[in-house]
Amino acid sequence: MRSMGESGAIPDKGELKSVYEKRKRAYARLLSEMESRLRLALEKDSMGPIVKGRVKSFDSWYAKRIRILRNAKSGGKAPIPITDIVALRVVCPFLGDLNLAEASICSSFKVIEVERKGAERSFREFGYESIHLLVELPEDLKSESLGFELQVVEVQLRTILQEAWAEVEHELVYKAEFTPFDEPMKRKLAALNANLSLSDIIFQEILDYQRKLTSELERRRSAFYGKIEGAMDKPFESGEFPAKGPRESKPELDFDRREPNSPRATSVSMDDLLLSALSAHNREDYQGASRIYSEILVQDPGKDIAAVVYKHRGMAYFSQSLYPEAISDFSASLELIPGDHKAAYYRGVVKSVLEDYAGAIEDFDLAIAIHPYHFFSYYRRAMAYWHLEDFAQAVADSESALKLEPGNVQAVRLRELALKKLKM
Repeated sequence: MRSMGESGAIPDKGELKSVYEKRKRAYARLLSEMESRLRLALEKDSMGPIVKGRVKSFDSWYAKRIRILRNAKSGGKAPIPITDIVALRVVCPFLGDLNLAEASICSSFKVIEVERKGAERSFREFGYESIHLLVELPEDLKSESLGFELQVVEVQLRTILQEAWAEVEHELVYKAEFTPFDEPMKRKLAALNANLSLSDIIFQEILDYQRKLTSELERRRSAFYGKIEGAMDKPFESGEFPAKGPRESKPELDFDRREPNSPRATSVSMDDLLLSALSAHNREDYQGASRIYSEILVQDPGKDIAAVVYKHRGMAYFSQSLYPEAISDFSASLELIPGDHKAAYYRGVVKSVLEDYAGAIEDFDLAIAIHPYHFFSYYRRAMAYWHLEDFAQAVADSESALKLEPGNVQAVRLRELALKKLKM
């Protein structure tokens, strides 16, 4: 029997349908296996898009075959092969994910063709955009592709919004074989397509901003925790403890004196100011960071934003050894968001550095009441109890901390020191 892709004078629809239906079970097995392998390839690269697939129905395949034969005959060319009998679709949240998915697929499979549909259209035209990959079947699956004109499956890559547009367009235009000739209708479709494309771009810009902000936040936290460790942990590691008496705060400018309506305070967005402050913070320009945090606060942001900014500014003050100012800011953050365990914990840390161990314990108590599974609150409270020579409580808190982080070297060391004191 001829391959289903070969052309004859008149294709026998009944004969072709009988053969096609017999092969669909093998096609379904092929689809399931390729879907599984594709998902594994994407997960390997830490991607989790929606992956779905389908086996082309006979009626859809036959209609496409007739259309190809007709076009080939009118153009005097050989008919092109059908490559999407089995097709998979990878739907990603963001535009940037498409390139990552494409790279992941290319590294795991042999890709013999890449087509970027819709890339050539102007903004005045409507039509879906999609990346189409022709993926050669792995050797162990080629036996399931009987009747394929090419031993490939098609993999389409789209964003969620591109997928939405393609589904709607398929119903309105493709299935109905409708091409709008009315200019207002054309403009409406083009406008819808442009809005979806613009939304994809904006979503990607927001994601890029969030990632940059998260990166700056992580760097800022690392520097802050390094300051805490330098002030509190090293004496325990070396067995030497600092003399009584905190370092004095250095005199600084009053950062809150900037006028609320100053040009910079009103001409730059709050998001840009926060990112600038975090960047300055990460460059260890703590005075500059504090000034920018203050600019945000004089703009009277909502309480959620203000609580975060007070907390960040408190960290910047702490990094400058401005301990009273840091306590004031962490307190302000807690007043706005009483359920923030980090603000309570940070305030307890500053009080510990100031050797106000009783006050620190109160703050660590509060942090634990809010978040009973916070390792550092137990660990720092154990340190405070150690300084107050309540070694039994220091052991108990060290053991609570070790339940949360078994084998933590610092907590093990503190427990050992407290146990030795109890045995003396």
